[in-house]
Amino acid sequence: MSRAGYVIDGPLGRVELPGATLAALVAAAAEQVVGARVRRPRRGLDVAVSDGHVRVELELAAARGVVLPELARAVQVSVADALGGTAGLVVDAVDVSIEELE
Repeated sequence: MSRAGYVIDGPLGRVELPGATLAALVAAAAEQVVGARVRRPRRGLDVAVSDGHVRVELELAAARGVVLPELARAVQVSVADALGGTAGLVVDAVDVSIEELE
């Protein structure tokens, strides 16, 4: 599992976003989608950052009765918006795996 942090050097100094912070941001964004829960945040969530670009892999548990492809797409959009809008990262991919029904 990768949880690389992200460092932004600017004219006023440096901003560091540790990997744990990015992982928490991803988990919060995913769980804002009704019916989604990050299954194992410590093991089932991978955030890889390189040169301002990010790839995310996460395992979800889904509520029974939701349409799974729609849930996965909504999680992808929520996570991409959070990482792009909050951290200023370019999102290359958000890979979602639904591993469990609740």
